[in-house]
Amino acid sequence: MRLKENQTGYLAIKVGIDLSNATFIDMPKGKEAVVEAVKKIIDENLKNERKLDEKVYDILDDNDDEIEFQHINERQLFFMIKKRLASENGVIMNYDDRYNDLAHKILDELYENYLIEYEVNENQVKNVIFKAFKSFGDAYNEIDDIVYKKIKRMDRETVIGSYDYELLYEKLYQEELAKRGML
Repeated sequence: MRLKENQTGYLAIKVGIDLSNATFIDMPKGKEAVVEAVKKIIDENLKNERKLDEKVYDILDDNDDEIEFQHINERQLFFMIKKRLASENGVIMNYDDRYNDLAHKILDELYENYLIEYEVNENQVKNVIFKAFKSFGDAYNEIDDIVYKKIKRMDRETVIGSYDYELLYEKLYQEELAKRGML
């Protein structure tokens, strides 16, 4: 799952919905406060990954002549460099490991700031958060494909990347999330 910056809110909402639906969790300050805290953590994680991507692009730019001379696949090289630099830059490349790490950070943040209360093992709460990430990740590509196909079938032609395309994509994406109870 490669989140766009404007989609972190949807993931945070999904986590908030799943936590509010768990019978063993109370939200003394409400679901909105939980969603806001979750979004902040996800945004920080995404920002950290973007910084790593910039470092990798800088390395590629610095070695552009050699890459071209050697006929190296730049995309493969990007991921090889990113994987190598990931741990020293605090980025977890494996999605399950990343979801698990984020679930721990979110749980700690929510508990420490009295945004959630529970009387069960903290692993049960962490699992709710982890499963929210997992189900959003599983649905992400499927929803993206559905939205893309809907836009492609429309009578009017919309150029990918244009402002109109982005607005239409966002509207249809939200509709698909709503159909799945993720909003």
